[in-house]
Amino acid sequence: MGSVTHTLDTPLVLGIESSCDETAVALVRGDGTIVAQAIASQEAEHAPYGGVVPEIAARAHAERLAPMLAKVMGEAGVALDDVDAIAATAGPGLIGGVMVGLVSGKALAMAADKPLLAINHLEGHALSPRLADRALAFPYLLLLVSGGHCQILSVEGVGQYRRLATTIDDALGEAFDKTAKILRLGYPGGPAVERLALEGNPHAVPLPRPLKGSAEPHFSFAGLKSAVLRAVESGAHSDADIAASFQQAAVDCLIDRLERALDTAGPFPALVVAGGVAANRTVRGALETLAARHAMGFTAPPLALCTDNAAMIAWAGCERLALGGEHAAGDPLDFVARPRWPLDPAAEAVRGAGYKA
Repeated sequence: MGSVTHTLDTPLVLGIESSCDETAVALVRGDGTIVAQAIASQEAEHAPYGGVVPEIAARAHAERLAPMLAKVMGEAGVALDDVDAIAATAGPGLIGGVMVGLVSGKALAMAADKPLLAINHLEGHALSPRLADRALAFPYLLLLVSGGHCQILSVEGVGQYRRLATTIDDALGEAFDKTAKILRLGYPGGPAVERLALEGNPHAVPLPRPLKGSAEPHFSFAGLKSAVLRAVESGAHSDADIAASFQQAAVDCLIDRLERALDTAGPFPALVVAGGVAANRTVRGALETLAARHAMGFTAPPLALCTDNAAMIAWAGCERLALGGEHAAGDPLDFVARPRWPLDPAAEAVRGAGYKA
C-alpha cells in the first residue's frame, strides 16, 4: 500500500489500547477513516480462570504490542514521522496493562517528537459513536455499558460529560460474566449468555429488577446476579430459561433507568449506546425501540467498535486535535496512568461501590 496522505484538517493519529484484555493498535484519520487496525484477544489466556487475571493481561500486552505496532504501520504504508499524534489509553483500567500501552505511547511520542494524547478509555467509548456516525452531533444521551462500568451520561462535547446515573454495585457486563460463570458457560461470558438466551423463555424465571421504578437514578445488578444463583441452585429451571430471563431483567432495568433520565434531564435529540454490552443484539433492539418511542435518533457503533479497540482511542485523539489550541498541544510525558478516571469528576459520590462512577 502506498503512503497515506493527510492534511491539517484530516490528521493521522496512532491509537494504542491496553486497559484490560485486548491489545489493540489503530491508525485513524480526522475524517473518520480507519486506515488500519489490529486487535489481539487474550481469551485463551484467561479462559482457564473464568475471568481476566491482571498479571497475565499485562504480560500479554507487553509481548504483543511492538509486533502489532509494526504490523499496523506496515499495512498502512506509513512511517512514524507521518503520524500527527500518538493517542494512548491512560486509564481507567487494570493498571499494569494501562502502563504498558501508555509507556509505549510516550516512547513513540518522544522518539518522533509528536504530541502525546493521554486518552480516557471511557471517553474513547463515549465518542466512538461519532466515529461510526459522522452526522451525530452534540449533545446526546449516552448509555455506557461494559464489564466495569454502567452509566448514563449527557455528552455535551469533547471533554464535557455530565453523569446522570451510575451503578452502585456491579456493572452490567460484570453481571453478564458472573451469570455465565454460575451457568458454567465459559469465558467470555457476555456473548455466551446471549447465545444461550436465544434458546430460552425470557419470562420463565421470576427474577428481580433492582431499583426499577425507584426515584434513585442509579443502577444495581448485584441482587439480580444473586437471584440467578438461587435459580440455578433450585434446579427448577433450565439454563436457557435462566439466561433468557436474566437478560430480559437486565434490559428492563436499562429501559427503566433511561426513562427516568429522560424524564429528569431530557429531551435529547439522540440516544447512543457504547461499550462491550452494546454488542448485545437484544439490548440494542430494546434501546432502539425506546428511542423511537421518544422520537429520538439512535446510534450504536458497529460491533467491532463496541468492545475495547484502538480505533476509538485514536478517534478520541482526532476529536481533541480538532478542538485546536491547548486541547491539541498534547499531554506531558510524565502523565501518570490512572486505575480510576471518572468522565464527570464533579458528580457526587453514590452509595455502594460508587468508586466505579
